[in-house]
Amino acid sequence: MSRKELISLLSHYETLHSSEVHYAPRFVSLLQNFLGCFRRDLVSGHITGSAWVVSPSLDQVVLLHHKKLNRWLQPGGHADGEEDILKVATKELEEETGLSTYKWITKDIFDIDIHLIPERGNEPAHFHYDIRFIAMADALAPLIINHESRDVRWVPLSSVTEETGFEESILRMVKKTLKLKASLI
Repeated sequence: MSRKELISLLSHYETLHSSEVHYAPRFVSLLQNFLGCFRRDLVSGHITGSAWVVSPSLDQVVLLHHKKLNRWLQPGGHADGEEDILKVATKELEEETGLSTYKWITKDIFDIDIHLIPERGNEPAHFHYDIRFIAMADALAPLIINHESRDVRWVPLSSVTEETGFEESILRMVKKTLKLKASLI
């Protein structure tokens, strides 16, 4: 996926969630005005890619407990200069979960979020412009904890609020998953 294709996807991105409505134009502005927006050295903020990994029954999701942020999150991370953000989400999914067998439900954007990453050491506070894609994997597939996480596990959608402490963007993806499940019944 090229920068141009990503701008097109974001320009046509539609959401029913009020918390997301104003994000897409900010993503497009970042992509059009900052050549280095895929590199973490753009201190104001940069593009990241994530994978929302659900079970075939759409009732579980993979979450990892991030060491640095001390929060439960979906697999994802920095683009490190890679402009194909689906490729970034793929790399992060595999590295952070150990999953090798999965499929993308769609290559369209599932969710977008802009969130502040707090200052840490020599790294100033900055924004992550996170683009999320939805994948499906077998809930019995073994998960592997990598060096960036304390834990990784399949979490029932009904328990996500307890695990994440009501993280708004995670709950929004839970709602989208439930809506997807309802549309398939």
